[in-house]
Amino acid sequence: MLKMHKKLRKMFTQLRPAHWLLLAVIFACSCVVWLCSKRLDMYGTRLLPSKLTSNAAGTASTVATLDNYDYEEQLVVLYNRVPKTGSTSFVNIAYDLCKQNKYHVLHINVTSNMHVLSLPNQISLVRNITKWHEMKPALYHGHISFLDFSKFQIAHKPIYINIVRKPLDRLISYYYFLRYGDNYRPNLVRKKAGNKITFDECVVQKQPDCDPKNMWLQIPFFCGHAAECWEPGSDWALTQAKRNLVNEYFLVGVTEQMYEFIDLLERSLPRIFRGFREHYQNSNKSHLRVTSSKLPPSEATVETIMKSKIWQMENNLYEFALAQFEFNKKKLMQPDNKHLQKFMYEKVRPK
Repeated sequence: MLKMHKKLRKMFTQLRPAHWLLLAVIFACSCVVWLCSKRLDMYGTRLLPSKLTSNAAGTASTVATLDNYDYEEQLVVLYNRVPKTGSTSFVNIAYDLCKQNKYHVLHINVTSNMHVLSLPNQISLVRNITKWHEMKPALYHGHISFLDFSKFQIAHKPIYINIVRKPLDRLISYYYFLRYGDNYRPNLVRKKAGNKITFDECVVQKQPDCDPKNMWLQIPFFCGHAAECWEPGSDWALTQAKRNLVNEYFLVGVTEQMYEFIDLLERSLPRIFRGFREHYQNSNKSHLRVTSSKLPPSEATVETIMKSKIWQMENNLYEFALAQFEFNKKKLMQPDNKHLQKFMYEKVRPK
């Protein structure tokens, strides 16, 4: 043993600086490997999606590792509300019930009411909504166009909802709203206050305020942030809007069936929308923001507007959304229309 000690001592004294450096590197790498192995032992079951283990009987069983994600408490609903579709009434119910139902409501307010976010704001909004856990569950709302969260490497996207309205009705409502305001903030002076030209007169005089191009809003709101979405009359934008409506939105309702829209939401996502139906029916929040003065259009005006390509395309999207909404309502019930649809698991094998 003494001889071995002398040999090792002699060998170490003869090592050159390069040899010492090599030994130091080997020692450091060994420490890193050891630390990593210990970390995997501690956290490995949380990093892996699932792990097969053997129980006492020798049969394989699955240990869930990522199933601790709480979908209810991490729920985020994003309502990118189209102006003049009844959104204020809906949102005020959410504010009334947020404390009772223990969720947060947040308004996304963009400079000058711009509907398209800059690139820095896009990624900031996406990351903020995703990581702001103190605000979950949450309902975010704002007049912004659809933003695809999957483009930003986000694992859990928000649930999108929206409401659409007959395009001419929406345009006329907005036209008179800019002139006379509404009952929501009656003392606020709108930018067209004092202009008493009716919508019919505006159409006859071909003024810009009633130009059908002003109807080009619901399509780009569903289409998104692409430049082509905001080109009035773009066939590509209409196609993309329909695709997003079906694939990216959980539910899109129509203004004329607000109660049915709320009913479907409450049945589907009660964590946030519990009590919305009763509140909508029995509170004074079901008819907020009624335009103070609004004249129905003449038949001649309607015929003129309906000849425009913009109206035809916007109405195409509305009819598409309405058909999808009616489909969702119908599938809520069993074929007898008396009982709610149910599903169950059966014939589970092996026993």
